Amino acid sequence: MQNIQKPAVSSDANLQREVAELMIECLNLEITAEQMNPDAPLYGEGLGLDSIDVLEVALVVSKRYGLQLRADSAENQHIFNSLRSLADHIAAQRTC
Repeated sequence: MQNIQKPAVSSDANLQREVAELMIECLNLEITAEQMNPDAPLYGEGLGLDSIDVLEVALVVSKRYGLQLRADSAENQHIFNSLRSLADHIAAQRTC
């Protein structure tokens, strides 16, 4: 099993809110950014996203922040675990 390290840079509340708003707009979710728990799972019982939703989020995040997110990456499960983990990854990797 691969040991996946947390990014050295962690996100702040502003970035988490920005990513939440991006996800809400992209997926037409009927919640507000304030209603998203940054530590709740994005899949299943948390936000309830499915694999197609995550692909859409990956596309808009890639465009907005200049990231390369690969569908076959072993890190995807960690990156898309929660809003906080996604925002942390963006904070560590973004180019714009």
